[in-house]
Amino acid sequence: MDAAILVRALRDPGTTAALDAAGWTALLAIARAEQLIGTLAVRLDGLPVPNPVSRILADARASAEQGRVAALWEAEMARRALGDVPVVLLKGTAFVAAGLAAGRGRSIGDLDILVPRDRIDQAEAMLLAAGWEWVKPDPYDDAYYRRWMHELPPLIHRERDRMIDVHHTILPLTAKITPDAGALLADSLALENGLGILAPNDMLCHAAAHLFADGDLAGGLRNLWDIHCLIGEFGTAGLDARARHHGLDAPMRRAARLAHDLYGTEIPPDWCTANGLDSLYRRRLLARDGWGRPSRRVTRLGFYLRSHAIRMPAALLARHLWTKWRSGHTP
Repeated sequence: MDAAILVRALRDPGTTAALDAAGWTALLAIARAEQLIGTLAVRLDGLPVPNPVSRILADARASAEQGRVAALWEAEMARRALGDVPVVLLKGTAFVAAGLAAGRGRSIGDLDILVPRDRIDQAEAMLLAAGWEWVKPDPYDDAYYRRWMHELPPLIHRERDRMIDVHHTILPLTAKITPDAGALLADSLALENGLGILAPNDMLCHAAAHLFADGDLAGGLRNLWDIHCLIGEFGTAGLDARARHHGLDAPMRRAARLAHDLYGTEIPPDWCTANGLDSLYRRRLLARDGWGRPSRRVTRLGFYLRSHAIRMPAALLARHLWTKWRSGHTP
């Protein structure tokens, strides 16, 4: 068994009617592990399920609603702290702030925001003055973020215990792909509260970048569900050209193909031609056992190494991994 049981339930909630006790255990365990339990609970709302499952799903919906309120409040606190610095919400907080389908039941962790690069020092000072503090005290990590990454070192509020990631672009500066951060900000959409969100096609490009160009696919099924929902809500008009502008046409098409394959997302027919590596990405995305534990260790390790290889040149990667290994870090 793998995470395909979760994919089937999200794609067609009616398939859960055939589950036995072991099947429900696997589904719920994998949904929790993939941070999709709230999304699953929303998808199954109103369908007949066993009583113990009903209680678990009700709790998940309540937790997702609490998370939504907390995320919106944290966004408001950032807006107040940052004054006239333009702030664009990213990821889950953006989805719930805009009332998008991708936000329904979504698990939301850190607050992710995008600010102009020439205002990043000002934003940092204002957040520190408003009660945020550094999560990473290690001088190497701090220097690494500031020199090579697409964001400040993560900050956490000393009273609310909530983290914020302040981005000035959406991929590391060392990555081969360099999205147009100026265009992301210039074409962002204003919300009534003074915050902003990315334009729909830029939301999709960011989701694809986060999934395939900036990591090891951890949490990939949730990110792919975001893409499924965003395409379902906004379509794909102009998406190919916008992705090409950001240098993300290959990740965007792969994301669309896999969303189509796993979740049934409607995409243009000429996007459906499978790439030879798609099956390997699919294998990684579904790498959970029936207890929600990570499986396919070799595949995961391969994607972990790939995530570093696409983030920085080989010499810098070797130095970085050597430094982290000496400090006791293990993948």
